[in-house]
Amino acid sequence: MKTTSTILMLLLCMGCAQTTTPPQESTTTQTETAPATTPSTRSSDPEMDKFIDDLMAKMTLEEKIGQLNLVSVGFDVTGPVVSENVDENIRKGNVGGVFNTFTPIAVRKLQDMAMNNTRLKIPLIFGYDVIHGHRTIFPIPLGLASSWDLNAIERSARIAAEEATADGLNWVFSPMVDIARDPRWGRISEGAGEDPWLGSRVGEAMVRGYQGEDMKANNTVMACVKHFALYGAAEAGRDYNTVDMSLQRMYNEYLPPYKAAIDAGAGSVMSSFNEINGVPATGNKWLMTDLLRKQWGFDGFVVTDYTAINEMIPHGVGNEAEVAALALKAGVDMDMVGELFLKELGPMVKSGKVTEEEINTACRRVLEAKYKLGLFQDPYRYINDERAKSTMMKKEYVDASRDIARRSMVLLKNEKNALPLKQSGSIALIGPLARNQRDLIGNWSGAGDWKKAVSVEQGIRNVVGNKVKINYAKGANLTDDAQMIRRLNAHGGDLELDKRSSEAMIREAVQVARKSDVIVAVVGESQGMTGEAASRADITLPGQQLALLKALKATGKPLVIVLMNGRPLALAWEHENANAILETWFAGTEAGNAIADVLYGNYNPSGKLTVTFPVEVGQVPIYYNAKNTGRPYGGDELDKYKSRYMDVPNEPLYPFGYGLSYTTFSYSKPQLSATTLQGTQPLEVRVDVRNTGNYDGEEVVQLYVQDVVGSITRPVKELKGFQKIALKKGESKTVTFRISADDLKFYNNELQYVNEPGEYRVYVGTNSRDVQAASFRLQ
Repeated sequence: MKTTSTILMLLLCMGCAQTTTPPQESTTTQTETAPATTPSTRSSDPEMDKFIDDLMAKMTLEEKIGQLNLVSVGFDVTGPVVSENVDENIRKGNVGGVFNTFTPIAVRKLQDMAMNNTRLKIPLIFGYDVIHGHRTIFPIPLGLASSWDLNAIERSARIAAEEATADGLNWVFSPMVDIARDPRWGRISEGAGEDPWLGSRVGEAMVRGYQGEDMKANNTVMACVKHFALYGAAEAGRDYNTVDMSLQRMYNEYLPPYKAAIDAGAGSVMSSFNEINGVPATGNKWLMTDLLRKQWGFDGFVVTDYTAINEMIPHGVGNEAEVAALALKAGVDMDMVGELFLKELGPMVKSGKVTEEEINTACRRVLEAKYKLGLFQDPYRYINDERAKSTMMKKEYVDASRDIARRSMVLLKNEKNALPLKQSGSIALIGPLARNQRDLIGNWSGAGDWKKAVSVEQGIRNVVGNKVKINYAKGANLTDDAQMIRRLNAHGGDLELDKRSSEAMIREAVQVARKSDVIVAVVGESQGMTGEAASRADITLPGQQLALLKALKATGKPLVIVLMNGRPLALAWEHENANAILETWFAGTEAGNAIADVLYGNYNPSGKLTVTFPVEVGQVPIYYNAKNTGRPYGGDELDKYKSRYMDVPNEPLYPFGYGLSYTTFSYSKPQLSATTLQGTQPLEVRVDVRNTGNYDGEEVVQLYVQDVVGSITRPVKELKGFQKIALKKGESKTVTFRISADDLKFYNNELQYVNEPGEYRVYVGTNSRDVQAASFRLQ
């Protein structure tokens, strides 16, 4: 987001389904069904209930509708720029919340309007897109997840909450928990990847970090889980596009992270843009009421994504009045920016198309959120100038950004121990991202200042000082496509096109490489090429970067590729020809220092991929927990009638869970405590892991399970646990996992949550591909 004087556009999205839940009868064992009762308007807090009852008894219909209106107010360095209409609406009580405004001075000005001018002095709630940090920026969420370090992920959200609340905010539009399996989709950068189990754990950690133990504290914020639901499955990887899938797939593969984040206590949920089964999420009563509230018991409030109610009109489900009614009746409580609730609900109550009771329900949920945040006790509890001065980018926060960034990086290749680099000699530091600062903090970088980001060149100088001579050349632009540059720069891309020809830039880079000991090529995407509305059909390196790499390879010097990107890229040539490849994502404020730490061995990389990297874009969507066909390919090239490509392998370039280290690890065959699992006693899986290399290191030990025969087809394997362990050189450790009968449950075609007796396989290893197996039976 930018702090400009124009109203700023948010993000977000996802879908929902309008359908009747199938019947719940089943003969399978150990069945659970979802609760079918509507949550009462009574909460577990009688004091809150009485307070809101008394308040709502005083409110007019117009004031209740006003609480459902969320407006965007941009600002410049002097404070908020409030349009005449917004100013008037706040003073009249027609605004319930504001987003895109922060800093104590700006927030205080708007809160004063509400507290000093409205009849009932109901405070405003202030939200913002705090996605991977507020002022101190951490790696993009896909990078955070690649750390497989839940404590570090929770820590990043805790720091973000500390800074955001010091800046006057009390509500953040995060975490995004959309499962994404198509790297063409730009917003894959904002989530945890392709796996529902890991995505659930990451979502829980983020909610805990944001909300803490007490949402009334002045250093915690209310989380907003998004985008509900299924947004990451947009057809063709094109943002805002249609989503369509079976209920069984929804429940097993896409819905779990939302539910996990809600079960962790998230106070709000954001609707998505996409449709499912013909009904947009924002108007989908099955999604917002039957599933979210009745089945899952969610008692917070639902806000739309940016103008999502208005956008149901081009979807083709009604005019302004009809889509406003559809959203309210579906269970939406707050209208972001579109103001159709404000415009249409009053007249529709008079015409009988909407009831005041329906408006009361939505209003109560918004007021409850403000009560839970302590705003009725003190509307200014998040506004403190001194705290703002002492909190932003504290040294301990910046240090944490550096440490977490290192943990997020994934070593994809390291032929003949090309890394770590020697802290002597010379390097050719080449590439459009080698001196770059703008792109390092990634997309949706909140209030982060890219000018404070540490470049790779500066990071290397900080880490090795004068011990290494740096010979620099840009080598290529990020892209030479003038139309692409115009698009990116129109939305804050800040790309500058080098006026030299590509040939001249490459010639200079080759000359620099020839007089250096090793080449470090820093290449990738611009931050604007990923994120919202940033889908790419071609997911190879953009522009002339591949041509640059080929010319550098021809020098015969060792070639180390440092990648910066917000999605999996197709890297077939790079993998075949580079000596080493380090995936750094967009690593945040301390990117350059963290990258230098890894390159020079001050930190041994331990990240693992949470999303599959294809060989070619034609393989997508590609993900590890797929299902077999009736004709699985077994590797025989002449075996024609099998499920396979004719021109590329079925297998990915890098599988889910993959990541190398400067050291090596050996695994024993997994040992089971029993060959039969029955009752409530868990089965233990033990494996010995030894550090067999020359460096101390960390390893993510991964546990997968396969249900061999089921009433419905089951994935070839599913992640069910992991442990990140640290081992000294030569050290070994026994890692123990416990599998219970509950871990084997899934939703069958009747949407019953069951496990089924039969054979199961356990896989343990360093990634989803390189595993060893053992078997047991569930009685």
